[in-house]
Amino acid sequence: MKEIKITDIKGIKVGNAQSLKGGTGCTAIICEAGAFAGVDVRGGAPASRETELLKPVNTVKQIHCVMLSGGSAFGLAACDGAMQYLEEKKIGFDVGIGVVPIVCGASLFDLILGDPKKRPDKKMGYEACNAAEKGEPAQGNEGAGTGASVGKFLGTERMMKSGLGIYAVQLGKIKCGVVTAVNSLGDIIDYDTKKIIAGILSEDRKSLSCTKKIMYQEIERSRNVFAGNTSIGCVVTNAKLDKDQACKLASIAHNGYARTIDPVHTTADGDTIFVMSTGEEKAAFDPLSALVSEVTGRAVNNAVKNAKPAYGLPAACDFI
Repeated sequence: MKEIKITDIKGIKVGNAQSLKGGTGCTAIICEAGAFAGVDVRGGAPASRETELLKPVNTVKQIHCVMLSGGSAFGLAACDGAMQYLEEKKIGFDVGIGVVPIVCGASLFDLILGDPKKRPDKKMGYEACNAAEKGEPAQGNEGAGTGASVGKFLGTERMMKSGLGIYAVQLGKIKCGVVTAVNSLGDIIDYDTKKIIAGILSEDRKSLSCTKKIMYQEIERSRNVFAGNTSIGCVVTNAKLDKDQACKLASIAHNGYARTIDPVHTTADGDTIFVMSTGEEKAAFDPLSALVSEVTGRAVNNAVKNAKPAYGLPAACDFI
């Protein structure tokens, strides 16, 4: 197994756009030829678009873009920019009088950083698609990860900066990668060492604490936890998948979240993972599932390892 660039997966383009002042952004994952796709939504507070059409019983088989964005539900407007971009290139589902691009999306809550009135919109979504033409995207405080943060059980004073993480590998002829914006209530666990590398800060903000231990201490107390977190991501692969398999793979990819985010899938998170398959190579499903779970976990780690301090929040680089 060797690490590759996510853009080494033929037919896949990824681009970021952001407002540093606004503390928000979006990331477009594009497959102009169309990708067989699936989705799995966890947690209790999702903000998403066109997830219903990815159910295997529904008509549309392929999608053309997944848009990950900040801005909470407002940020879903970035999908409209992808619609415009793809329609201009005559890419979409043929409806006789033209084409309808199939764009799915999910948004995380980052309105507490920067300017809450500055959210990803149609223009920013279009910019992210244009940026996808330029090659490998940056990680960290970029795109949908611009305003991402982690460790929010005790509020803004104890949380840390997170960001956008990307990881991709090739195993034989099979290539798979994950793009994820990590914005969890919980802490981030190193995939290899199992140690906390980002999350809730100690009271003096000089070291890392442990969200789960704090939650256990307050099990009889009703705390109004930060209602607005959510980690969102997209798996891309050249393995052949139908919609049923893509949806199952999206479900299994959440194992990567579970290994590296603790606690995960809380009622204050709307964790969502999409899958896009270009369908070029045959793959055994169970080995592919195991691989995707690992790649997802390592992408989560990259999100915090590439983050830089911003908006008054320290980042993992301050402690590692």
